[in-house]
Amino acid sequence: MPLNDEQPPSTSSCEDQGSDAESSLERCDSVTSASDLECSRESFTSDSSSKHCTPSSSPPKTLSLDEVMKSARDLSNLSWAHEITMNPNFHVAKADLPQGSLHKAIRDAMHKAFWDILESELNDDPPVFGQAIRLLEEIREILLSFLNPGANRMRTQIMEVLDLDLIRQQADNDALDIQGLASYIITTMGKLCAPDRDDDIRKLRENTDNIVTLFREIFRVLDLMKMDMVNLTIDNLRLVLHRQGVEYERATFQSILDKTPNALENTTSWIKTTLEELQSTIVTTEQTKNQGKVVPGPFQVLNTALLGILTWDYGKGPLPETWANDENRLQEIQWQLQQCQMVNEVLLIVLSTVGGPIQGVTCLSERLKRMTSVLLDGMHRPNFNLEEALDGVSSQISCEINKSLTERSYPALTPALQATLRGQICSITQKDNPIRTLVEDRVQQYFKMLIFDPKPQLKLEQVPAGLTAIKPELTSLGAKFVSLVNYNKNVYRPFYADIIRKLMFGGSPPTANLPQDAAQKSVPSK
Repeated sequence: MPLNDEQPPSTSSCEDQGSDAESSLERCDSVTSASDLECSRESFTSDSSSKHCTPSSSPPKTLSLDEVMKSARDLSNLSWAHEITMNPNFHVAKADLPQGSLHKAIRDAMHKAFWDILESELNDDPPVFGQAIRLLEEIREILLSFLNPGANRMRTQIMEVLDLDLIRQQADNDALDIQGLASYIITTMGKLCAPDRDDDIRKLRENTDNIVTLFREIFRVLDLMKMDMVNLTIDNLRLVLHRQGVEYERATFQSILDKTPNALENTTSWIKTTLEELQSTIVTTEQTKNQGKVVPGPFQVLNTALLGILTWDYGKGPLPETWANDENRLQEIQWQLQQCQMVNEVLLIVLSTVGGPIQGVTCLSERLKRMTSVLLDGMHRPNFNLEEALDGVSSQISCEINKSLTERSYPALTPALQATLRGQICSITQKDNPIRTLVEDRVQQYFKMLIFDPKPQLKLEQVPAGLTAIKPELTSLGAKFVSLVNYNKNVYRPFYADIIRKLMFGGSPPTANLPQDAAQKSVPSK
């Protein structure tokens, strides 16, 4: 469903482009030799364009203000659509301003002044209804905004009862029944509100305060009803975006790229860095010397780049533009993963240091895991003292272990062993710590397996040895990350394919003249 009254382009061409780009990336996997390179060249230079979704850019130009504003709207729509799609709990809620803040003080003062003026006018002799009529006009527009397009009878009734010209004539002749209008408004609100607001409507009907307080409460409930309407719209949009979100986001991003040719600058740099790192690690073997230089395949380049997102260093630069809308989700996964890794490292150190007396004691392991997780909670915060926290972890662990050993008639840990345990636990703050390196490498292996496997859901439970203690957390984080990656690839695959083609083949070179049999071997049959 379009946002801001914009119509998304036809989805059929987007689907064609997505499937073409997918075939381009999947034709060549892992390491590509000379003959495979021509396969990649052919698939990446073939004409898989579509009118709406072909990644394209034009030379830099000066943008008009209208074009800048249009790009800003597109970017806003893209962010909203992506958040609605990816976050099932996303809803609009009333913003509560901090107590004592300047913003709240100004807002409260303005509201008080408004309602004081209304009360003063109504208490005049004769009453003045100027402010009240403006309120009724605003209420009428809000009620009309709640109606479905086909609710003509209720629309007509609201316009007749809240006829402003008639209300002004009644006010001029001192015949305006303001209480009667308020009762009609409350009755109409009861017909239009969600079931959750029935109690609010009942309280409005029972309100015995003066008319000013009643109108204040009417506006409070109307604000709640407006939020309900927005959230209902979001829920309806979510159903549509689950079916058409990929095409909508891709088309919207293409619209942004058309107006801002450098909108993929960070993405290009990210993929280029990955390609260069892969090329530097590939060594020509005796088996492939006669076939030519070995190069990474496009599929390998993309998946390796996506894997790198998991450990992105936000201090060195912003995320690629194609991941900008998922920054918060990625950071949350990264923080949770770092905490899980450190918990696992602590438990491995405890098991290797203490050994036999605590092996197989499941209840103790679970207690140590929960306790360590609690003490390391928030370790990603800048003001978190990790060394101090680990020192506390080692002390608590020693107490728990001694308690367990005593209960099972084992001797308690000696002071020397406790000191050794403390030193090893505190040493995992060092990046070259062997336990830390081991755990981080195996976590990377796990996520690499998920990213490179065509059916990652079947591999979620296959946690590498040494990570069993955090298996539930790891599988949960793996599922979240794979979900983000798969959706990202579905949306931006044509753009990634275009970037990789240009980086590997320098634009759109002609297809190499391969022998017929070699060409048939290089290009898989469809």
